[in-house]
Amino acid sequence: MSTMTLHRPIPQTRQASTLRLTRRGRLVVLLLALGVVLGVGFALASGSVATQEAGTPEPTRVVMVGAGDTLWDIAADVDPEGDTRSTMEEITRLNALDSSMVTVGQQLIVPDE
Repeated sequence: MSTMTLHRPIPQTRQASTLRLTRRGRLVVLLLALGVVLGVGFALASGSVATQEAGTPEPTRVVMVGAGDTLWDIAADVDPEGDTRSTMEEITRLNALDSSMVTVGQQLIVPDE
């Protein structure tokens, strides 16, 4: 006995076309992307408030760290009436300190209030 098989034709599906860019096309896309980035950069930079005239400098003075001094002690001496933590942060900012560690003989710029 023999078996018969029927083959149905498989419907042809359309393959998605792939987009290919030539060298010139890639250059155009690159230049457009660069233009967008520069445009955003210029838009953000336009909000700058820099002027040609110098501003008024912060009143500061220099303090030398003595034996046993901590940044907390120095901040408390500089502004005894104010918030010691904010004064410590200001001293850290003025001197670009990485931590609150100070050494004997170190000169610190402190706010002169």
